[in-house]
Amino acid sequence: MSLEPRAPKHRRTWTAAAIPLIIVFFVLGQLATIFAVLKPMGFHQADLATQWLPLVIQLAGFGFTALLLLAWVWLFERRTPRVLGFNGAFVRRYMRGLLVGCGFLLAVIALIWIAGGYRIEGRGVWTAPSPILFLPILALLGGFMIQGGTEELLMRGWLMQLVASRHGLVAAVVINSVLFAVMHGGNIAPSKDLALALVNLILFGVMISLYAIKEGSLWGVCAWHTAWNWLLGVGFGLEVSGGRIAVQSLVIDLAPKAGAPWWLTGGAFGPEASVATTIVLLAASICFGVTGAFRTARARSASFGTSAS
Repeated sequence: MSLEPRAPKHRRTWTAAAIPLIIVFFVLGQLATIFAVLKPMGFHQADLATQWLPLVIQLAGFGFTALLLLAWVWLFERRTPRVLGFNGAFVRRYMRGLLVGCGFLLAVIALIWIAGGYRIEGRGVWTAPSPILFLPILALLGGFMIQGGTEELLMRGWLMQLVASRHGLVAAVVINSVLFAVMHGGNIAPSKDLALALVNLILFGVMISLYAIKEGSLWGVCAWHTAWNWLLGVGFGLEVSGGRIAVQSLVIDLAPKAGAPWWLTGGAFGPEASVATTIVLLAASICFGVTGAFRTARARSASFGTSAS
């Protein structure tokens, strides 16, 4: 898949170097955030679980990683960000991605609730609304926009296209999805929760890859990723990939019911390790795969008819 045709001057990064480069860009970005921002401000690792400001800074720090990748693409590959999927119709695609991402998350929460997995723990900011309570909520939205966009830029914008150009689209989808899951593998201790979470993360990678392919753009999947993480952690006070966010919830505070099975609530990893997420992501993957295949077949048919005439 290519979201923009390659020009003769363009270079392609070696496939064997792509995955190590992603890890290097990610590590350098995190180190820059820690030693250039968090530590000089007096924050420590433990503060990420108890304060919202250092978490916002860490999320925004993903921007360092994005800049490193964009610099590589510009200086070595001689390409622009547009070729990675940052193309036209930004507002329409981004807003639609936000709505779709929120819709998917709400579907997961609804399934777990209907199955008896949740109880209401608190009423969120609406119990006693105050402008100051919305500051961390909006700041975290901005942080998740950078974090989600960076992960999509790395996996779907760059790696998937790079692998597809040499080894085909199926290999590209599989490789970027597996790497995405592996990079979240250290979020919690090895457990049944983590095992199912990794399966779901691979499935998420497949689904979001098909979404990007269907749109021919990266804007929608960046928004989807942002909406999912933000609404999950900030909207309902639930774990995001094994971590909780120290802020009063925007919608309502939910917690697992006593005795609810781990495979329903996701255990320590949160809803991303729930069978409800598996069901929703499977359905979405099939939907995006079928509609994408239908559009491709229709385009080929139209092209065939034109050439035949």
